[in-house]
Amino acid sequence: MLKYTLKRIAEAFVVLFFVVTFTFFFIRLAPGGPFDTEKAVSEQVLKNLNERYHLNDPIYVQYFDYVTSLAQLDFGPSFKYPNRTVNELIGTGLPVTLELGIYAILFALLIGVSAGVFAGVRPNTWSDYIPMSLSMAGICLPSVLLGPILALIFGIWLELLPVSGWDGFSYKILPAITLGAAYAAYLARLSRSGMLETMNQDYIRTARAKGVPEKQVVFKHALKGAIIPVVSYLGPAIAGLLGGSFVVETVFNIPGLGRFYVQAAFNRDYTMIMGTTVLFATFLVFMNLVSDILVVKLNPKLSFDEGAKA
Repeated sequence: MLKYTLKRIAEAFVVLFFVVTFTFFFIRLAPGGPFDTEKAVSEQVLKNLNERYHLNDPIYVQYFDYVTSLAQLDFGPSFKYPNRTVNELIGTGLPVTLELGIYAILFALLIGVSAGVFAGVRPNTWSDYIPMSLSMAGICLPSVLLGPILALIFGIWLELLPVSGWDGFSYKILPAITLGAAYAAYLARLSRSGMLETMNQDYIRTARAKGVPEKQVVFKHALKGAIIPVVSYLGPAIAGLLGGSFVVETVFNIPGLGRFYVQAAFNRDYTMIMGTTVLFATFLVFMNLVSDILVVKLNPKLSFDEGAKA
């Protein structure tokens, strides 16, 4: 298990190195620069700006300086927010984005796993057809469309929930549902397939033959095996929730990290783009690492399978 974990950690650092390197060079290949949208200024002022942010240095020097600062967890100054660093801007928006992601994943787990287990216990019945049909609709309906629909129905027509801002719990219901709906649908289908496979195992038949109550068979014996696909999916799902929150934050006017990322892309704010990209890449890699380790904990044989393949 220790060897498996160390191998995954080493792979994570390699992935992050390539993310940092490719992102750094690709954003500088894009047309335009961070000061192209400024009002007309003299060449001397533009030269001073480039010197202040070291944009006149050779590209390899800029890369080395950035990696050195990144190793100290310093994302550098923002090009578009004077006298503010990327760390400060991330510290402002990240808590809101994380809170939205937590509400969304809790909604997805509660609805998705419950629906999947319910459908898997009663396959090929209406208890299976209805939740799986709804899950397919959830997968096909993007958040950029689902958000306005929920806002129109529950915010404007029924006037039950607010559709803009982040002031209280009622403001967080519609964004969390919008962001978590697609993930709830995937979790429902994974839970169902895991439950179907587990319910056909020999030890489940043995438990039933011994007269174990059906609820105990499902929740004590079958559920552990059924949630292995769910745990595998949770890592990228949680990281994807943060990335997907950009659209939801825009639709519901939420002051999260997404607004800084979108504005940075339009403004060619190199350091802000790098900071948010590295942050989300790190979170994605970390969550994948955690989910892999948890899956091996649930099924230790997988670690030996990995070793055999290597």
